[in-house]
Amino acid sequence: MSIKTKSMGWFARFLTLWVLLCIILGIALGTFFPAWFRILGEMEVAHVNLPVAVLVWAMILPMLLKIDYSALHEVWQHRKGVAVTLGVNWLVKPFSMALLGWFFLQYLFAPYLEADKIPEYIAGLILLAAAPCTAMVFVWSRLVDGHPQFTLSQVALNDVIMIFAFAPIVGLLMGVAAIIVPWETLFMSVLLYIVIPVLIAYMGRFILLKQGKLDHVLHMMDPVSMGALLLTVVVLFGFQGQQIIHQPLVILLLSIPIIIQVYFNSMLAYWLNRKLGVAHCVAGPSALIGASNFFELAVASAIVMFGFESGAALATVVGVLVEVPVMLTVVSIVNRSKPWYEKGIS
Repeated sequence: MSIKTKSMGWFARFLTLWVLLCIILGIALGTFFPAWFRILGEMEVAHVNLPVAVLVWAMILPMLLKIDYSALHEVWQHRKGVAVTLGVNWLVKPFSMALLGWFFLQYLFAPYLEADKIPEYIAGLILLAAAPCTAMVFVWSRLVDGHPQFTLSQVALNDVIMIFAFAPIVGLLMGVAAIIVPWETLFMSVLLYIVIPVLIAYMGRFILLKQGKLDHVLHMMDPVSMGALLLTVVVLFGFQGQQIIHQPLVILLLSIPIIIQVYFNSMLAYWLNRKLGVAHCVAGPSALIGASNFFELAVASAIVMFGFESGAALATVVGVLVEVPVMLTVVSIVNRSKPWYEKGIS
């Protein structure tokens, strides 16, 4: 084993520590240098932040390069995993989030929140949970050695369903007859996070395989991908550094139902896959896809419907802040429990 490989393994083992340090760094930079992050925040198209999109590309391209696109038809063999993921994403997650938001914000935490903001906070949580993630799941799947073809096909399937199901589910849970969906954001996100990187990876894989350099390039991209993940944490927390300093209690209270929702849905999907005898390489990404959120669409929808300074917008932003550190703990659980999982399906 090379020194570089050993160092990357050591680095990955302490990833949670590096993420924590990046959170602190991001908050500090966002507090003391808000102008920097204001400039970065304004670099967007249809509410999709371009600097974050570049970082996401750096994180997901290694996973996409591993996909054997000629074998996508084999995903049918993992139909149980697909069914579990779709069931959790569309039949459980939005409704469990609405219930958790109602219980925690409307009752348990109500004395500590502004009464007129509570309905907006709950609306933000619903928007967050109603849209499955389209990009970061490739990162999470890679970290649990997930099945690449399953991950891509599942994300693509969720994107198609989202076009038709997002507005009706949000409307049902919020009691709003006419939901304004920022279609431009939805399509731009799919284009930036799925279509373009998949095309690049498809052509890149073909060229690299022909030259016999695929494994070498993937090895070279490992530290780049990990660095992009950490830099993403710094940027996301930098965007909200002042908010975190000025409203720490509100952000903490909003994060509690979000965190519970992530663990509940991910572990439900993981357990159901085990019960159905699904391979761990499918159950891992299934659990992670079942728990993560499409925060770009959620934030954009909240701003369009309630305004930039609304409680709904703040709630979706808290979801963004919670996403990376909490999902990394889910990754750790999935990896550490692999012997237990495989013993149950053997």
